[in-house]
Amino acid sequence: MLEEQQNNPLHGLKLETLLTELVDFYGWEILATAMRFHCFTKNPSIASCVKYFRKTEWAREKLEGFYLSRFKRMPRASDEEYALPPRKRTFANGIEPREPMVLTVESIELSQAKAASAYKDRSSRHSRRR
Repeated sequence: MLEEQQNNPLHGLKLETLLTELVDFYGWEILATAMRFHCFTKNPSIASCVKYFRKTEWAREKLEGFYLSRFKRMPRASDEEYALPPRKRTFANGIEPREPMVLTVESIELSQAKAASAYKDRSSRHSRRR
């Protein structure tokens, strides 16, 4: 287990380092659009964000999930692994992080709109069955 855990890009990574990598690559605007955290929009700084994420476990887990899926582009977690916090997930030996996903505010907003539309369609189909 420890050997597999060491293949997790979050293993041993400080929250401040993770945030710095994301901000350096994506910038505050893209992170604010993608993650929808207030700390990314109102006078953002690494220090204030670290403070927020240390206090807010669900937000830190969402940020770490974004880091794994979009920045490191690690394989999608199985249902069993998805139930675990991102720092506790394992990856098979030999799986290497890939280049970060290129994101724009427009691409994020389009993706969010598609997800909202799909959710609305599923909800309306479900309510018609009743």
